[in-house]
Order: sequence, then C-alpha cells, then structure tokens
Amino acid sequence: MAAVMERPATALDLGDRVSIYQPEQKGLIFPEIPEFPNHAEHRQYRKEHLVGACRAFALQGFDYGFAGHLTVRDPEHPELYWTNPMAVHFSQVKVSNLICADHQGKVVEGRHAINRAGFVLHAAVHEMHPDIVAMCHAHTLYGTAFAALGKPIAPISQDAAAFFEDHVVIGDEAGQVAVEVKAGNKVAHAFKGVKAAIHQNHGLLTASRHSIDAAAFWFIALERCCQQQLMLDAAGITPRLVSEERSRYSREHVGSDYIGWLHFQTIWNELVNTQPDMFD
Repeated sequence: MAAVMERPATALDLGDRVSIYQPEQKGLIFPEIPEFPNHAEHRQYRKEHLVGACRAFALQGFDYGFAGHLTVRDPEHPELYWTNPMAVHFSQVKVSNLICADHQGKVVEGRHAINRAGFVLHAAVHEMHPDIVAMCHAHTLYGTAFAALGKPIAPISQDAAAFFEDHVVIGDEAGQVAVEVKAGNKVAHAFKGVKAAIHQNHGLLTASRHSIDAAAFWFIALERCCQQQLMLDAAGITPRLVSEERSRYSREHVGSDYIGWLHFQTIWNELVNTQPDMFD
C-alpha cells in the first residue's frame, strides 16, 4: 500500500474563499454550495445528486451488468446510507428506486435488493470513516486494466497530479470477489486520508468527505487518468513527469473535494436539462 505523505499548506492567500477558482468579483453567476434548513431537504438533495452520479456513470459507459455501486450517507441518520438498486442499469436509476441500508446491509427503505459486494465495500468504509460522505465503484474498462499493473498513477499532467499522494494501491486479496466482510475492512483501512484507491486486479474506488458529486467526478477523472497512462505505456516512451513540488501544488488547488464538486456541477446541469425523469 502506498504511503500517504503529509501535505504542505497552500501557498496562496484565498481570504474567505475555499478555492482560487471562486470569483473575487461579486455578483457573477457561479455555482454555490447549498445550505439546508432541515434534514428532509438535505436528504432530498443528496438523493437527487446520487441519481445524477449514476446517470453520469451511464453516460460514461461505466455499466457492466449489475456491477457498480454508489453510496451517500444520510444527513440525519449517519449510520444509514443511500445507494443504487441491485440489477438496475445506471441510466434507469431514479429517486423513487433508490434504497437506504444500514452498515449491516439491511435495507430499511426501498423495494429493491442491495448489491452484496457494494454492501461489503461501502458499508465498511462508511462505518470506519464517519467523515466520508460518499463512495463510488464501478468495473470500468481502463481502470480495471490499469489496476492489474498494481502501481499508482504517475503525475504525467495537471489532471493526474490531482491524485498525487492522494490515492493508494491495495494489493490485499487482489482479484478475489469482495463478498466477505473482511475484504471490506481491508479496503476501508486504505481510505484513511485519501480520496481514491486502485484495488489490484479489481478496479477503482473513490470517496469524498464532501459530497457524492465530488466522489463521482473524481472517479470519472481517475478513469481518464488510467486511460491516459495506458496510452503512454503503449507508446513505449518514458514520459516527463510533473515534479513532486508542482504536483503537490496542483493537487492542493485542483484536487480537492470542493473542486470535484465544482467540476460535477457542469454534468449535473446537463442532466437536469436532458434527463428530467431522474427526479421521478
């Protein structure tokens, strides 16, 4: 498992802003993180954005039969989480068919069954890390191929630097179907202080301490990084890497949970305009 190194403080004075990408000029149209007067409205928001993340995965072609599971913690009952229903295509997930489960895998709301592998992995992560709000996993083409190499993402670009010292490679039980609780515990231990993991001979997992939006975007981004690295490997030419110092700087400014959330808003807005049935 790759070591997680301490992160230096950002070198920029952002004032009262979370990110340098937030406009300093007042009055401009820019996505704002919503605030909620009660748990019910917060829950509805998380459920809708969970559906949006599933629809985004469908657009990316991340479907593989019933494999793949996305979860978000309930804002009022943190021991519960919402997830996509078993054996329903990502493109058909909607608010009305989401299920809510506890950390023991019992469905407490919804009509569909839960994905066993999803419960084993996600419930363990949510239970071990109370700060983690959301998690994503799917059996993707490039992520699965890259995971077979058993190595981390190299900082070949600004996009890849977003994961610099912020992901781990998990070699334990590589390739074995994760249906036993102990497998979930091993994955959960790996998510201390990082947003992504490459599970050898299995695939990619991402987590967010902020939102399902961020977890979903960083999964999409990590899949793209795997594709790009495989392309470079196929070229047979050793790439020039971004330096460690510049990689850390880039990660701090383009690799945060907030930036993941912000990136996802472009996808969310497109889904709202083109797939209104997701709110059914």
